[in-house]
Amino acid sequence: MLQEHAKIVQFVARAQEVTGRKKMQKMIYIAKKMNFPFAEKYELHMYGPYSEELTLRIEELCEMGFLAEECMDKGSYVQYKYNVTTEGNRFLETAHTPPETLGTCIDLMNGKSSRFLELVSTLLYFDHLEKDEQIAKVHIVKNKLNFSEEEMTAAFDFIEELQNYAIH
Repeated sequence: MLQEHAKIVQFVARAQEVTGRKKMQKMIYIAKKMNFPFAEKYELHMYGPYSEELTLRIEELCEMGFLAEECMDKGSYVQYKYNVTTEGNRFLETAHTPPETLGTCIDLMNGKSSRFLELVSTLLYFDHLEKDEQIAKVHIVKNKLNFSEEEMTAAFDFIEELQNYAIH
């Protein structure tokens, strides 16, 4: 039953820390789109793909003491940082080992901004469409972010790079 919880703890442990709730949502979604076995269901939301299940799972993991959530006041907003606790590391001793390539994907994603991951995850949300249709959809649902042509190209290049580590 806690296997899905363990996957999230493993993810954060591999990342060493994840800064931002939005970033966590996007990273897990992108990993899921790379065929890593995450069970959370996503729907399109204000900041791109969002999973209520993931939000609840993270809250539970914090309540169980497996993840530490640090709240940082940034003036106009609050940012959250997640780390695995000592209890969380003990919990992981009982979990299945994740695919090795997941670590590479996590490292690549964790080095990117939330804005960029929002673009990547939204493009992946529309990956059933042709490339030009994906871009058009992003410009409609994310029109306030004014993604440039360079950002779109970088996002598609990043998706292609991640696909080298995806589970096939």
